[in-house]
Amino acid sequence: MGDAESYGPLSGVTVIALEQAVSAPMCTRTLADFGARVIKIENPAGGDFARHYDDVVHGQAAHFVWVNRGKESVTLDLKSTAGVDILHRLLARADVLVSNLAPGATGRLGLAPAELATRHPHLIAVEIDGFGTGGPLSRKRAYDLLVQAEAGVCAVTGFPNAPAKPGPPVADVTTGLYAALTILAQLCERLRSGPGPGARIAVSLFDTMADVMGYHLTYARHAGVDQQPLGMSSPAVAPYGSYGTADGQTVVLGTTNDREWQRLAREILRRPDLADDDRFHGNPGRVRHRAELDAAIGEWCAQHELAEIQKTADAAGIGNSRYNLPSEVLDHPQLVERDRWRTIDTPAGPIPSLLPPAIVAGYTPPMGAVPGLGQHTDAVLAECGCGSAEIADLRAQGAIGPAYS
Repeated sequence: MGDAESYGPLSGVTVIALEQAVSAPMCTRTLADFGARVIKIENPAGGDFARHYDDVVHGQAAHFVWVNRGKESVTLDLKSTAGVDILHRLLARADVLVSNLAPGATGRLGLAPAELATRHPHLIAVEIDGFGTGGPLSRKRAYDLLVQAEAGVCAVTGFPNAPAKPGPPVADVTTGLYAALTILAQLCERLRSGPGPGARIAVSLFDTMADVMGYHLTYARHAGVDQQPLGMSSPAVAPYGSYGTADGQTVVLGTTNDREWQRLAREILRRPDLADDDRFHGNPGRVRHRAELDAAIGEWCAQHELAEIQKTADAAGIGNSRYNLPSEVLDHPQLVERDRWRTIDTPAGPIPSLLPPAIVAGYTPPMGAVPGLGQHTDAVLAECGCGSAEIADLRAQGAIGPAYS
């Protein structure tokens, strides 16, 4: 197969993506980053609606360019018989199907689990939905914010009586990664056991968020109370939070055990009275008296500049960080000095893109281009045996989109 620089661990795996927004595109982008071929099926009338969320990236949407690098775009009208027929011809040659369409849409396309088992028994088919099958919410539309609210995530984010959504679309992203992990597990099974029947897999945003909420749900069940959100702090440990500095910055300081608390109190705050106070010897007591500790730490931080605070905290072995805005992370030295940015192509020209988080020795992620709508339609259909006359006929019927320019 050649060297690892050219061929990824998923080289030779073909993925058909019936996807939109973030969850499924994050799943398939992850697979593409490991060398899989991802063929993204899009509606000829505008494509993935995430293409049009905004136009800040040289006329393209920031969400779309983020999660769609390294894919091929094929336009198919899946409301037409000819479009569905082409889809099934593609699936016959693929290894994996990933979808996150509206509730019931895959069934209408003949892609329900029972139909796939009959028509494409080799496929690893993953359907991402909002709430899973069988419950009272199964047929509801589900977006990232809606699921986060339903699963209690917003209730533990922000401040008491002022719930908030976490900034990143954590329901979409984590569900996409769970889906990718499940696909990799199935591919490992094939490697171990050899070619065999495919798999029918369902992953829901709600189930994923319920799992992510594991600590909070466990606490609520056994303590009988709902923990309140604490902004930049944590209900689980104290002291742990953000504090203003003498030079107008914000430092984040955290302790995770009793030894760290003792170092913070004695070596940084120079407050042996706090270190010796029985109320603060254990984390449960520190959590109960969080306000008093935050006041002491805040008073000390307000008298020192950020650089001095961080130097002192590092010397004492206390975790710390600087509160940054997104615009300040773009040129963050931890990204720049480790060469984490690459340039990828888009229909509107090259843009910077971060490397995938996992660093695999000897493997360079492909960092493929973001596709234009329908850019690869003709080439992919030709691979399926469609001649130029058939492609022209499909285009005339409206089963595929216009020729890409």
